[in-house]
Amino acid sequence: MKRLHAIVCSVTFAASSLYGQVVLRPESFRHYVDEFRQQEKLVTGSLGNDSYDWMAANIPLFESSNKDFNELYYFRWYAFQKHVVHSEKYGYLITEWLPKPESQDGAYGVLPDATPFHLREARWLRRSEIAGDYARYWLRPEADPWKYSVPLADAFYQVTLAAGSRDLGRDNLSALIQYAEHWDATQRDSNGLYWSIDTRDAMEKSISGDGYRPTLNSYMVADARALAALTDDADLRTKFARKADLLRNLVHERLWNAKDQFYEVVSPAADSGIRKQKKFVDPGTVAHPGTQMQLAGVRELIGYIPWTYGIATPDQDIAWKQLFDPQGFEGKYGPTTAEKRNPRFRFASSDQCTWNGPMWPFATTQTLTAMAELLQTRGTSSISSNEYYKLFARYVLAQHLTLPGGHSIPWIDEDRDADADDWIARRMLREKNKQVGRGNYYNHSGFADPLITGLLGIRPEPGETLHLHPLLPAGTWQYFALEGLPYHGHLLTLIYDRDGAHYRKGRGFRVWVDGKITAHREELGPLTVQLLRAKKP
Repeated sequence: MKRLHAIVCSVTFAASSLYGQVVLRPESFRHYVDEFRQQEKLVTGSLGNDSYDWMAANIPLFESSNKDFNELYYFRWYAFQKHVVHSEKYGYLITEWLPKPESQDGAYGVLPDATPFHLREARWLRRSEIAGDYARYWLRPEADPWKYSVPLADAFYQVTLAAGSRDLGRDNLSALIQYAEHWDATQRDSNGLYWSIDTRDAMEKSISGDGYRPTLNSYMVADARALAALTDDADLRTKFARKADLLRNLVHERLWNAKDQFYEVVSPAADSGIRKQKKFVDPGTVAHPGTQMQLAGVRELIGYIPWTYGIATPDQDIAWKQLFDPQGFEGKYGPTTAEKRNPRFRFASSDQCTWNGPMWPFATTQTLTAMAELLQTRGTSSISSNEYYKLFARYVLAQHLTLPGGHSIPWIDEDRDADADDWIARRMLREKNKQVGRGNYYNHSGFADPLITGLLGIRPEPGETLHLHPLLPAGTWQYFALEGLPYHGHLLTLIYDRDGAHYRKGRGFRVWVDGKITAHREELGPLTVQLLRAKKP
């Protein structure tokens, strides 16, 4: 078995022919790759691989007046590329940990927990096989997509929305239905709710623990809706739409804590399947008299996941007030995974991976996605694009590592202290002299997708109409450009230039499709673009 990074031929980059560029050129960003390679040598002792050709051929280019965002954008693609491998057996795969050459199964130790992030990021690459091959891998008999709870059908659907074709989802519909039915058979109780173990949500050592969690229950709403959208069978569409509505109502009725005004974990019913698997200690306060179901009584960042999938209602938006509350989730480097006011916040543990308060890029990605969905679909008085940008800016700040000499470099690892300059797992593993460097370039979160879909406002959807709703607050940046974004068989260019002086393409917000100006407005804000149906190759 050969271990291969995603391969591209050595190319002489004629910018206009490769991207149909309007303003940006790949060679302008070569210096980032050179810097990242040298920084990698400082941290690991080995010079990083030269990923410039891969990045120039695959990623959409980005530039803005904020240099920190620019650097992190290219750093995250530099890190992502390390995890794209090609297997003779499966095609392209995307790993979470850095792939090991000695992998014998042809799958390089891939894990499902971050797969939705991987696919949302990969859908913006020009080489569509990367997302397609990797998505299909999880439906093969030898794969184990149930090892962690993930909205796999929704992840497929998200890829199809960017591609403009439902083929990936429809061609694998039967297997995706079987995926959903497996969850029904193994972890759905008679009351209609799904139980999960925090570790299997990739969120071990949480304060709330196991039970009916906002994670898997929200994921299954998303998957049911995705299956309804992907099928051409009217009866199946009705079946999955009803399933989604039923579960959505159950999440409202059972997981919303009216006292805390937050979605929380609830202990399972007396006949729950989880009680047959492990000894269960019921936490919290009684939620439903006459039952064994109790609310955990702790706000955790997972309580925002229902907003990602349109589950929450306007009267529940008050929960977002907790995000920047000093006793809630407020953190210098991003939100804590549990509220600070809880007595068990950051309880002592010898485990380097805890979800009892540290900042996790995984959770911050989920929160950015949930907030964007809320702000772009219906809005709320509880939070605004200013808070969205504040959270994103802290996410950028968090993704740095301070070297012994005090110099800070772009970095992504496991969990970190939300208020101190400390990558927790990295430090603890060094102290234990165990698996040192395990979290280097950890591919367990997203960055490009939240930036493209949230901050810059691309909202993938079926059909030939594209709605843009950028969440970048007015006056924050003087300019930005996103170049060569594959969407529905086209290449898009987005440019915002406050006064027109930087790019000299006109003032305001403009969109080019395949090199032709298609839509514009004088100020940054929502914009509608009509696309011509792309010709099939």
